[in-house]
Amino acid sequence: MAHPSDLSSQLAVNVLDAHSLLAAFGVMGVGVVLFAETGLLIGFFLPGDSLLFTAGLLCTGASDRSIHLSLGPLLAVAAAGALVGSQCGYLLGRKAGGALLARSRSARLREGAERAEELLERYGYAKAIVLARFVPVVRTVLNPMAGALGVPARTFTLWQVTGGLVWSLGLTLGGYALGSSVPNIDRYLLPVIALIVALSLVPLAAEVLRSRKAAKEARG
Repeated sequence: MAHPSDLSSQLAVNVLDAHSLLAAFGVMGVGVVLFAETGLLIGFFLPGDSLLFTAGLLCTGASDRSIHLSLGPLLAVAAAGALVGSQCGYLLGRKAGGALLARSRSARLREGAERAEELLERYGYAKAIVLARFVPVVRTVLNPMAGALGVPARTFTLWQVTGGLVWSLGLTLGGYALGSSVPNIDRYLLPVIALIVALSLVPLAAEVLRSRKAAKEARG
């Protein structure tokens, strides 16, 4: 039976804060959050990038002695949450079409849907599905968009697994490596997380610049 203080701490968890989520739910919370962020439209606001990085950091015990996660189970749960969530989002999109997105009142979610559709049209299925993993909100809405737009199931599965493993394992191992090599990393945790989120946008930015350059050359 859970202790009343444990229950109160879980009820008071800040779902926008990676450290708060990990303190309350540990490794299993990572899987649930990634599933919700990639498989359910209501999870578009969840902090997937910072959660993965912070969880990897906490596997070293470098930032908070009161929270220590095991790397092996964390990697397994993170990958499972990211991959199963994405596949679930795709299946929902195939069954519900664009109705779920059309009924949404969130301007941020609708904007993400537009960006997701643009990615699919501009870069093709493979590149768009992989790139979307690294863009907040877009990684939530691209999966149902892919289903609604009729992306072949085999193609979607292949590339969502590829992108999902690179994203989930890469950020987790990045946090673990940094925590293992930099003393007192907790002093710089917020700037480091901000940098990780910024770096996650680099692949998309590079593709945008490349496509613009190609368009200019074509017009020239």
